[in-house]
Amino acid sequence: MCDYSLQSVMSRPARVGDQLTTRDFGTGTLGFSAHEDPTVAVCVLPGTELAFAKEVTIRAFGFLGLKKKSTRHTTAVFRQINKSDAYYHHDSLEFPDGNLVLLTQLWEGQKATVLQLPAQPTTPAELEMQRRAEYIG
Repeated sequence: MCDYSLQSVMSRPARVGDQLTTRDFGTGTLGFSAHEDPTVAVCVLPGTELAFAKEVTIRAFGFLGLKKKSTRHTTAVFRQINKSDAYYHHDSLEFPDGNLVLLTQLWEGQKATVLQLPAQPTTPAELEMQRRAEYIG
């Protein structure tokens, strides 16, 4: 999906094999852009598996301001969280250690490949599994 603040940006759905880049679209959030056209936001479904070219880095506030913090992971599953709050960022990544990070907290310019799209749920239980956890941050 594309976060609420990317609704005014031209977008398309993600496809397996897509080369994506984290990008600031100037709307107050970070999202994924298409490799072939950086002005197009790529909307990712919850449950989509991604592989990053390098360890994913996030923006962290330290004693002297903003700094890069490594997640130590190169793979993640796309999730949507806090969906009950319409004006909160929803797009996030779940890393193998279970940590959730909002997509808008990533550093711009990171490269990722779409490995696998989620299977379409056939039961309410499968649908709930794709929704996953609420972010408490």
